Amino acid sequence: MKIKKRNMKNLFLFLVVSMVFAMNATAQKKSDIRLNGYAVGAFSDKVDSYYSSTDYFNGTINGGFQWGAGIEIKPQKMMGIEFLYNRLDTKAPMTYYSGGVKSGTYDAGINNFMLGINRYFVSNDKVEGFGGALIGITGFKIGTATATKFGYGFRLGANVWATPKVGLKFQAQLMSASQAVGGGFYVGTGGTGAGISSYSSFYQFGLGGGLVFKLGQ
Repeated sequence: MKIKKRNMKNLFLFLVVSMVFAMNATAQKKSDIRLNGYAVGAFSDKVDSYYSSTDYFNGTINGGFQWGAGIEIKPQKMMGIEFLYNRLDTKAPMTYYSGGVKSGTYDAGINNFMLGINRYFVSNDKVEGFGGALIGITGFKIGTATATKFGYGFRLGANVWATPKVGLKFQAQLMSASQAVGGGFYVGTGGTGAGISSYSSFYQFGLGGGLVFKLGQ
């Protein structure tokens, strides 16, 4: 457990240091700096894992409204480096075995701290297509239990510029966290109950967009 926490702290430190270096490098070049605001409709995802007849769970992480924001630096015209945060508050109905089959619906919160690399495809001054990958830390809270996992994602979309400084963002995304649900989660009334030994990875597709503001030159 201590090793996992240390690895997560190291990853978070790496993300912050990477962003600081990117900002320093682009500041010297007076590069494009952007503020991105996100509003995404996230779809539900089923999670399940079967370890034994007395150690299993299945359920759903419901979809909902995911909001977030990011600072993006463009060291080159066709590349962007972004440090972003987004959050989803939702419900998680679960069925599990804990001295018998039980079920419940829990409040769930998902926080993503990500470093993103975007590749841009500019067709004209008004439309700017992009695709990219994300890597970072995903924090889960289901009921009273919490867990921090390695997170990653992919996205594809376009920025449509209404003015030279303000644009609309449209994107599709897939967010995931390896072995996210289970294991350290203790499901049961008030957070008590049997620990589930098995894990389930988490995949969540989303459609939406937001606003993009050019802050640099």
